[in-house]
Amino acid sequence: MEPAEVSERLEQALFEIRRVIAGQDQMLERVLVCLLAQGHLLIEGVPGLAKTLTIKTTAGVLGGTFARVQFTPDLVPADLVGTRVYRPDKGAFDTELGPVFCNFLLADEINRAPAKVQSALLEVMQERQVTIAHTTYPVPDPFLVMATQNPIESEGTYPLPEAQVDRFMLKILIDYPDHDEELTIVQRQLIAAPELREALSLDDLKELQRQVFDVYVDPSLISYAVQLATATRRPGPQHAEYISFGASPRGPISITQASRALALIRGRDYVTTDDVRALAKDALRHRLVLSYSALAEGVTADRILDSVLASVPVPEVSLSRP
Repeated sequence: MEPAEVSERLEQALFEIRRVIAGQDQMLERVLVCLLAQGHLLIEGVPGLAKTLTIKTTAGVLGGTFARVQFTPDLVPADLVGTRVYRPDKGAFDTELGPVFCNFLLADEINRAPAKVQSALLEVMQERQVTIAHTTYPVPDPFLVMATQNPIESEGTYPLPEAQVDRFMLKILIDYPDHDEELTIVQRQLIAAPELREALSLDDLKELQRQVFDVYVDPSLISYAVQLATATRRPGPQHAEYISFGASPRGPISITQASRALALIRGRDYVTTDDVRALAKDALRHRLVLSYSALAEGVTADRILDSVLASVPVPEVSLSRP
């Protein structure tokens, strides 16, 4: 498909999703970006902002299977990936696969689960497979984990391991809707929910994922993404005391891959500087390990990244393929 046709097909999918979800345009776009770039998405926001409904609606519009796991402190890995069950009538064990065997997995309040569960989820996210009793089972393709965090509660929560946080391609922060959006949300509760139409099949989605690799990225933009990550590892004097560890190499990889997907969504077969800058904070904010000084003084990762984006020179690139 030509870029304009791809953009039109994706816009049709977004239109169907927006029939259910009012506002939250950035979140919806980032969900598609992660789907096309074959990454995972971490969303942080207070309850009631349609995080669960978004991923369920996306699954319906794309014809994929959906599963939701509510993470709690008493969750065990078998609740997530499955386990072996003894069948007395057969005198043998059967393998019962868990809810991760779906196309779209919502890990709700992911920071409430203990370390063993996080370790099991880490294998699924990175390797896209599950190991049960020495047997490996691949999860369906495509596969997206959308995890949510509640920033206003700390009781009964566990800090996510840095290695797992690093596996999320993007982390986005969502806030309350504005007046007009919230008015639409309330009005929609007064009528029956619309019946979703499948706008893209899973085969279509796989084809679009392959097409992302054909989107051209100028070498100077790749260098720019690396420079942004390097600036977090070697911060200037104004931020040196606030950063314990900078972004890992997965940071610029995520920026580049997500930028290609964003360009495709916007109807282009090449990446622009605006694509990179639009996704830089989403790809890097969760990869910064802030010091106690930053936490004590209320310095956020976004504040640091705003300074990084302002200080790193923006390259001048051609707006098309060479």
